[in-house]
Amino acid sequence: MFTLEWYVIPLALILDLIVGDPHNFPHPVRWMGNAISFFEPYFRKIKLPLRVTGGLFAVLLILLTLYLSYTLLSFVASISHFLGVILEVVMVYYSLSIRCLNDEALEVYKPLITGSIEEAKQKLSFIVGRDVSKLNEEGIARAAVETVAENFVDGVVSPLFYATLLGGPFALCFKMINTLDSMVGYKNEKYLDFGRYAAKIDDVANYLPARISVHIIALASKFLNGREHHVYRTCGEEGRNHKSPNAGYPEAGFAAVLSVKLGGPNYYFGEIVEKPYIGERFGETKAIHIKKACEFMMFTSIILGFICFGISFLIS
Repeated sequence: MFTLEWYVIPLALILDLIVGDPHNFPHPVRWMGNAISFFEPYFRKIKLPLRVTGGLFAVLLILLTLYLSYTLLSFVASISHFLGVILEVVMVYYSLSIRCLNDEALEVYKPLITGSIEEAKQKLSFIVGRDVSKLNEEGIARAAVETVAENFVDGVVSPLFYATLLGGPFALCFKMINTLDSMVGYKNEKYLDFGRYAAKIDDVANYLPARISVHIIALASKFLNGREHHVYRTCGEEGRNHKSPNAGYPEAGFAAVLSVKLGGPNYYFGEIVEKPYIGERFGETKAIHIKKACEFMMFTSIILGFICFGISFLIS
């Protein structure tokens, strides 16, 4: 475990907000994805139940990520404290997705606001797992806002939570957990058994951050529009209205802040999946709400960054 220098969090946050995730940059998450794709067929050949091999597969990759990142940081820090700090800043930066999430959601907003529905669907298909072909304008906007809300935990709260308390290697370890879930955590025929434990581990890793996000969203809402009471009410009453044990909480928070209805049934892999609505008493989601969700996500991320900075300052 590393104790973060107090300036690691703000430097990583600033780096993410300015640079984002350029496609020509090397990125550990892409390496994680490549490792998952490489090892999966080998584990599937093991003569054990798929649940067991899938669990071994997930645990091995998670521990390998933690070991490699911890060993690398220890080695670099032993040579130079300054270089060790720089490396840990980079580790935390790579674990964040604030600018990337904002940019990708706005890529859906831009054609949608001009009425280019098919282009908006195409852009949306890059960031969601649902079937976008049947979505109308309201469905596209709702899916984009849900993605911003849900990924506020995956791409902001959880990485900062683990980085602040346990250091950069654990932030990268979380990214492997999250990447495993996004690649093999599907409840379809191919991954229902093999990806079961990857999905469960992701649920456990996001459990506290998802619930912490409610308070961060409420705090940001208090500054912006004074709807913090709506945030707590909606999260308390409807935060569990989701297939995921965690995703409903940030979605309920964003629904309350923006006064929009999220969730509901959607198509996945050609089949309708019935899901309850979140914030059903609110209005329909429109294209402009994508932009508002992005602006709120950025503002809330900065508030969380200040909180994590304060915590790291106190414990460093």
